Amino acid sequence: MLYRENGQFKSTYKADLQIFPILQDRIAMGLLLVFAFVVVPFIADEYFIRAILIPFLILALAALGLNILVGYCGQISLGTGAFMAVGAYAAYNFHVRIEGMPLLLSLLMGGVFATLVGVLFGIPSLRIKGLYLAVATLAAQFFVDWAFLRIQWFTNNSSSGSVSVAGLQVLGFPIESPVSKYLLCLVVVCLFALMAKNLVRGAIGREWMAMRDMDVAAAVIGIRPVYAKLTAFAVSSFIVGVAGALWAFVHLGSWEPAAFNIDRSFQLLFMVIIGGLGSISGGFFGAAFIVVLPLMLDQIPRWFGIPISTALASHLTFMVFGALIVFFLIVEPHGLAKLWGIGKQKLRLWPFPH
Repeated sequence: MLYRENGQFKSTYKADLQIFPILQDRIAMGLLLVFAFVVVPFIADEYFIRAILIPFLILALAALGLNILVGYCGQISLGTGAFMAVGAYAAYNFHVRIEGMPLLLSLLMGGVFATLVGVLFGIPSLRIKGLYLAVATLAAQFFVDWAFLRIQWFTNNSSSGSVSVAGLQVLGFPIESPVSKYLLCLVVVCLFALMAKNLVRGAIGREWMAMRDMDVAAAVIGIRPVYAKLTAFAVSSFIVGVAGALWAFVHLGSWEPAAFNIDRSFQLLFMVIIGGLGSISGGFFGAAFIVVLPLMLDQIPRWFGIPISTALASHLTFMVFGALIVFFLIVEPHGLAKLWGIGKQKLRLWPFPH
């Protein structure tokens, strides 16, 4: 009975167009933000922040950007890791080579350069789609990997290609501590999630969804495929580039091209599929599934005192993890976000059956 919306009447257009039109949703979101910003920094230890929260937030941001392209515009992409790498490398060079460059501006410039590369490799989407477009974006991954290997060779970097980026500051405040890095990631993710939600609710978001559902019909009613598809690539690549810069600066603390290989692209695509295509919350559900669940599965034998080797535990984790992915896709192909929506719908009727 707590999730009923009886008596919540909308008397203005502004009230009707709210992101969370139900009062209970607004209260729950406010409490969640208060918990994330105020409570978590005091109760979470350093390992939990570094190993779970920060990777979860950054990967959720990258999945959010990929979901705009795949879920809302229907353009399959397998080059997300490449766009993250471009954003990270551009942000690193801006921050290191320009004296006094603010970190936030470096992150945004990384997103800008990732946008340029994303739009360049998004041009084939004007003529091809489906698996053919997936192959074209996969070419972006291979090209960027090859380019950064050549950069390492010409600049005589170490074999790992890592470069320290210590001593970071935001608005004059150092972000060396895990809590400050977590808060930085949380603020960036919240701002971009709000921006993405407003974009998909507006005219440009409706154009993306029209191209996703039937591009020929969308073109007939006056939607320009060039504009719709390339803006989707641009917005997606910008968000993914900022996520890549955060991954390098905040999580790794170094520039490491191997962190953005083809495995990262597939990981993000799995996040979007499992979390829910065409859903802002789907990126968060998918990131939680990918980041948190393997750690929990790895710890279950230790919780029950089962003596198994580390190698066996690792293999069992991958097996159970894969089986759960298949199970969730069979139970609800539209992802965890759809299951969450169904649960909310049932709460609005509970305890009545109709």
